[in-house]
Amino acid sequence: MTNSKVKVTIRSLFASYLLAAILLILLAFLLYQFHLKESQVGIAVTAIYVITCFIGGMLMGKGMKQRRFFWGFLLGAMYFAILFASSYFMGKGLPMDMGQVVRTFIICAASGTIGGMLS
Repeated sequence: MTNSKVKVTIRSLFASYLLAAILLILLAFLLYQFHLKESQVGIAVTAIYVITCFIGGMLMGKGMKQRRFFWGFLLGAMYFAILFASSYFMGKGLPMDMGQVVRTFIICAASGTIGGMLS
């Protein structure tokens, strides 16, 4: 990977996580104000994964200009890998429901791929 590809990747991941932080703060505020149910929070978190990976995939595709679907997929996969690793090392360990892990990976990778294709 050349230096510019690394920069585009880091910038896209940073933008995705910055957007995720903003949306999670907004979700926390909504949870506090409206006492949302657990199912509503789960749906909102999934929507945040979709939005952030989609935007990151678009940024990655625009930055790479070739094989944008691949770079979008890679962004979604890296987003998931960082999310999974940070969750693991923060003391949660491996989740009991591996189906949830696989679904989250598919959501992140697919959203990044679609974002890359539409960039």
